[in-house]
Amino acid sequence: MNLGRNLAGLSSATILVSMCLGSVVSTAYAADLPNIVFYISDDHSQFDSSLYGDATIPTPNFEKLAADGMMFTHAFVASPSCAPSRSAMLTGLMPLRNGAQANHTYPKEGTPYLVANLQQAGYEVAAFGKVAHGKDSRNVGFDHLSLKKPIEQMRLEIQRYLKSRKGNKPLCLFVGTTNPHVPWTSTPTINPKDVALPPHVLDTPSTREHRAAYYQEIIDLDQFLGELRQIAANQLGKNTLFLHTSDHGSQWPFGKWNLYDYGTRVPLIVSWPGKIEAGTTSDAMVSAIDLLPTLIEIAGGKALENLDGRSFASILLGNSDSHRDVIFTTHTGDGKKNIYPIRSIRTREWKLIHNLHPEFAHTNHSDLDRKPMAGAYWNE
Repeated sequence: MNLGRNLAGLSSATILVSMCLGSVVSTAYAADLPNIVFYISDDHSQFDSSLYGDATIPTPNFEKLAADGMMFTHAFVASPSCAPSRSAMLTGLMPLRNGAQANHTYPKEGTPYLVANLQQAGYEVAAFGKVAHGKDSRNVGFDHLSLKKPIEQMRLEIQRYLKSRKGNKPLCLFVGTTNPHVPWTSTPTINPKDVALPPHVLDTPSTREHRAAYYQEIIDLDQFLGELRQIAANQLGKNTLFLHTSDHGSQWPFGKWNLYDYGTRVPLIVSWPGKIEAGTTSDAMVSAIDLLPTLIEIAGGKALENLDGRSFASILLGNSDSHRDVIFTTHTGDGKKNIYPIRSIRTREWKLIHNLHPEFAHTNHSDLDRKPMAGAYWNE
């Protein structure tokens, strides 16, 4: 059959009707796609919230989100420092493959970001606060970008943006706070004497003061999550997928810049009314590089070929209960204060941490940069 000849034989009216029907189908499909809110905390270990077992850190909004959706117990990052972790998440590639290995480095020129795949699926993609890292934020390709980081400013910016946006595209909204990254500046509502210290933290008065301030940053983070969910409900409607996670663990011993679970294991909670069964828990092993491929599949799009990340949408939708057998995590360094390159392989039961230079002193910003409400507790 000659396609050109057959098209030429169609009347202009028939072609017009076909185009209109195609437009209607496309619009109807877009209407079925969920809006997406992707909420990222900064330097927040999985274990540090009431949802994940620490009753001294009340996080009722984390608990409510989990009650409305699915909580993951084995979610991990690709790297325990900001720039490589966020680059891996946004590209679906491990640090070695995208080029952002040390902190404050960025993907190699020409490395594609998966935001483009969401846009190709019909989404408008907006980012507020700390989503990508530093100067790389403007290279990711967001349709709208606001780099204002304090929660108070972000709240107003997001509301203003949602009320003013036009068109009927579904929205993927990334929101990144700097809580609970150092310095911990929130005034604690928790008495330092009541803080439950993890076993790997020395119990000193200064440690308790710093720990209470760190916990308050998580409480504030949780409060904003509740506010953000309410804003999304008012402006985006019920068909909204809401995802919360962190870029890596906190800046405490065995946390950030380390490959122990306290540095690499993060919260992950996802809700989607009518699609994800409420109140479920998954122990499937997932990595941050899997997050955007998952959203792209849900959006009806197609991720790039040859990614390290892969979708776990089948787990969210209740069609599977397992994803990865092994989690790989890397840390390469961060300037002159953090030069201890390490690699890890984690199965469900075991972890191997390989020190590339065991002769180097294992030291980093936590013990070297002893600023108040950051690492000053090391002085005791």
